[in-house]
Amino acid sequence: MAKFLSTTGTNYHLEELIKGASDRLILISPFLKLNDRMKELLADKNRLKIDVRIVYGKSELQPQEIEWLRGLTYIRTSFCKNLHAKCYMNEEMCIITSLNLYEFSQVNNNEMGILIQRSEDGQLYKDAYEEAQRIIRISDEVRISLERVTSDSDASGKDDDKSTADTPTDKLTSSKIGQKLGLKTAQFLDRATELGYLAADGDKHTITPKGEKAGVEFVAKSRFGPYFLWPQDFHLV
Repeated sequence: MAKFLSTTGTNYHLEELIKGASDRLILISPFLKLNDRMKELLADKNRLKIDVRIVYGKSELQPQEIEWLRGLTYIRTSFCKNLHAKCYMNEEMCIITSLNLYEFSQVNNNEMGILIQRSEDGQLYKDAYEEAQRIIRISDEVRISLERVTSDSDASGKDDDKSTADTPTDKLTSSKIGQKLGLKTAQFLDRATELGYLAADGDKHTITPKGEKAGVEFVAKSRFGPYFLWPQDFHLV
């Protein structure tokens, strides 16, 4: 029989659900911002080669989430437009809840949920699983393993807007100038490096004398980490 969960109960059983996954794990949450404990549990599932599917849908992933997910081979992430459902399940348990997989919600909000055991409510579990699979099918997989997101570049246009809000300027971030030139951020950074405006330093970039002469700036401190700014009329030549 399904069991009612309070905020504390939801957090406890969610952790147990993740730890207990031995074959598959599905995490559906509009907002995705993982705390350190969740990252530790999911990294362990990745080491055990458990198939993990994460579906989110309300906002772009933050740069730190992208960077962390890049190194996890067995965790696949998808974006589902208009997602509002929150459902977490392994091969034996399912939690349907108001709780987002978001660290603020897990600590600050009053939440409720229902725990479903496959062994006790087989049909209910099946119905939830089939709906979760439908959501996965209509979602667009985010191929994070193929992205190169470095600490000196912005992961999305949304984060660009927030970053430039910290530093008023008439210049554009890497993402924005890349969009203007018809390139993704990583493609733009690669091209700028090839042409000598930037220099690769491990997994980061630094401005070269040519870049400085062209007016490229480096902003070291912002709420969203360091990033580059480029003149609005910049061209890759």
